[in-house]
Amino acid sequence: MALLAMAGTAATQPLLAKALELLLDKGFGPHKVEFSLWLVPGILISIFALRGVFTFSTAYLNNWVLSRVLNDWRRMAFPRVLPLPVARFHEESTGKIINTVIGDVRQVVDMINSVFVAYVRDVLVVLGLLGALLYLNWRLTLIAMVVVPLTAVIVRTTTGRLRRLNRDNQRVTAEMTQVVEEATRGHQVIRVFAGEAYERRRFEQRSEAMRGFSQRMTVAFAATTPITQVATAVAVSVVIVMAIQSDMTVGEFTNFTTMMLMLLTPLKSLAEVNGPMQRGIAAAETVFSIIDAPVEHDPGTRTIERAQGHLQFQDVGFTYPGAQSPALSGVTLDVAPGHTVALVGVSGGGKSTFVNLVTRFYDPQAGRILLDGVPYEELTMASLRNQLAMVSQNVVLFDDTLAANIAYGAERIDYERLAAAVKAAHLTDVVAKLPDGVDTRIGENGMRLSGGQRQRVALARALVAQPAALLLDEPFAALDPDLRTILRGELDRLQRELALPMILISHDVADAEVFGDHVVRMQDGAVHHGALVMDAADIDPVLAEKKTHR
Repeated sequence: MALLAMAGTAATQPLLAKALELLLDKGFGPHKVEFSLWLVPGILISIFALRGVFTFSTAYLNNWVLSRVLNDWRRMAFPRVLPLPVARFHEESTGKIINTVIGDVRQVVDMINSVFVAYVRDVLVVLGLLGALLYLNWRLTLIAMVVVPLTAVIVRTTTGRLRRLNRDNQRVTAEMTQVVEEATRGHQVIRVFAGEAYERRRFEQRSEAMRGFSQRMTVAFAATTPITQVATAVAVSVVIVMAIQSDMTVGEFTNFTTMMLMLLTPLKSLAEVNGPMQRGIAAAETVFSIIDAPVEHDPGTRTIERAQGHLQFQDVGFTYPGAQSPALSGVTLDVAPGHTVALVGVSGGGKSTFVNLVTRFYDPQAGRILLDGVPYEELTMASLRNQLAMVSQNVVLFDDTLAANIAYGAERIDYERLAAAVKAAHLTDVVAKLPDGVDTRIGENGMRLSGGQRQRVALARALVAQPAALLLDEPFAALDPDLRTILRGELDRLQRELALPMILISHDVADAEVFGDHVVRMQDGAVHHGALVMDAADIDPVLAEKKTHR
């Protein structure tokens, strides 16, 4: 329908010129013909009304198509972000990924719009006018068309430079998005450490770089206009001189000149489409780098409805890409159902890597991990992760209701299970104070809650999932001592009732001693097994030194 509307718009161009020819030849001079003067406004108004209808239809139908294309492309790009390997998020900034899904997809659709309109509507207009011009006087038309190959040469010359500039502009745009995202997320740190001037400088540097790229793209893009306009003016001048020397009537001359001038706008539009097209091509490269990117490797075929939660590490080794030394080496560990293994050690000892392998964010490069005796690589990713829940010290909450955050990932919220998790996480008093209870929106990353409340929401989210194994990464870090004691007891009760295996990662030796059935010290990627309950000085070198002095 949009194509038909464009064809209708193109058809009205020569109609106007033809109407002017008939008016001049039949309404003036020796060949004047009597006709009703009401025909003049009637014909002209009809032509412009028809043109208006076709123009509106083109715009409406074109936007109807393109808005759906934009939505479809974003729906293609965003789901591909979710299963990207974890390493991809470590390699690329958040700003670049956001800009790809939001901004670059928009640029691709804008390119389609510009190219589609130019290469369909304007080509139809050019073909219609050229046909009429050739019919009227083919010799003059061929002279007028000398500008076309010149325009093509200019467009080809600027194409490569425009594409390079657009790629650089996209990179800087992604960096600017990252600066804004970090400044918004870290506004408290910026205020406390008086970082406003530093953040302004970061933003201004990117903004100035974008301005420079924009100026250079404009120079490369706009330089084609004066050259083509001078060439067009020369061609029009020659045509007019030759037309005056010919035996054309006034109406025919007006008709030819009008149609020739009408050619300038669509030809100019076709020449200028190169800029948006190069921006769109550069944006399309980044969009397809997301859409065509490999997702998490998931070769498993087996599924488990409900695991017992028996986790085994057998001589596991792992080295991060580009790292010189292994993050884990020869790790052998057995986490039986109903038991808690506490991992302690200094930063960089391999505790976080251990969690990354348990959750299968990465696959081990040596050894293997088993769940209930089944190797990880034989299980589907979805089936494996359905058996796990995690409470991290870096709590991530979403700008949604408290209920939606606690029951995150569930198809439907089970309010009975939700209430039990709220009670177990000691959130009952918090919920009672919220204006809409569990249906209260908690803001971006739970900003309307305190740090301790956010930590308890993360714990409730893990409990409501009823996992087969629970990972606790510094779960009590943001809690006061009394609440830590209460939640330790609550988790101990749940573990005994559900025979739930737990892995506790902590720098707090007291937490490890009290909460862990087995305490394991991790150092330089290796594990050092201890007794059922270990002396804190055996784990913490600082405490060991104090004990020696005593």
